[in-house]
Amino acid sequence: MVVVSVARLPPILVSPIRFRTTATRRRLLPSSALRLTRPLSSSCSASPLAVVASMETPPENYRTNVGICLADPSLTKIFTASRIDIANTWQMPQGGIDAGEDPREAAFRELREETGVTSAEMVAEVPVWLTYDFPVDVKEKLNARWGGTNWKGQAQKWFLFRFTGKEDEVNLNGDGSERPEFCEWTWMTPQQVIEKAVEFKKPVYEAALKHFAPYLQSDPATTTSS
Repeated sequence: MVVVSVARLPPILVSPIRFRTTATRRRLLPSSALRLTRPLSSSCSASPLAVVASMETPPENYRTNVGICLADPSLTKIFTASRIDIANTWQMPQGGIDAGEDPREAAFRELREETGVTSAEMVAEVPVWLTYDFPVDVKEKLNARWGGTNWKGQAQKWFLFRFTGKEDEVNLNGDGSERPEFCEWTWMTPQQVIEKAVEFKKPVYEAALKHFAPYLQSDPATTTSS
């Protein structure tokens, strides 16, 4: 297992966040706006550590999990949702990998189960497992929910998807196969996603979004002319 330092993304000007439930609508940018951009530069400020392991061997005592970065059609902003069970907690979709399930298949499944979205194409994946440890209270709660397991934390494979549908496809009740996890959602810039995340997930979010930066587009609303 290798420990790497993860640099925080630099501060950027952010546009107002518009929260919505599945009943709200907003016109999406046309797919013709899609283009690649150079990676976001990293700052020199101190940051917590994220732990990575090779793709073939996720670390022991960590629950295998997929993380889903769903970008809008222009690859400008990222789908982020507020949890039902924890007030003021925003995150990207994620979920456990079933026994024998391929992580890519798990990512498509979890995206459908948590957001109802099926119109999406996979753009990129982080080639290593990113892990985070549970805080003590969270560890006890989740392991009890999972039937008395003793997971130290989660080892995640992260995938970047591009949304190709319309916003009315988003359904926070998911596909009906699992209990809903989110009560509202919005599009956020990468920096906003990190700022809204719970502290123990921020290093992994920073690492995943740093990897996806070459594929993401700067938001015109947050840039100023020189």
